[in-house]
Amino acid sequence: MRYLVVVFWAFILGNVAAYIGGALNGASYNFAQATIVSLITGCIIAAIGLVARPTKKQTVTK
Repeated sequence: MRYLVVVFWAFILGNVAAYIGGALNGASYNFAQATIVSLITGCIIAAIGLVARPTKKQTVTK
């Protein structure tokens, strides 16, 4: 469920960033391109979160 939330917010925030970036640069907004880039980025971020999770052997206790 956590990865679904990451992909959902990547979709929303990626499209908002693409719209604002296009407006600031005077370019047109392309929904399909913004969606593809934001979903790929969201999947990469979710994969990094899955791989970077420490195991019990890696935790340091004081």
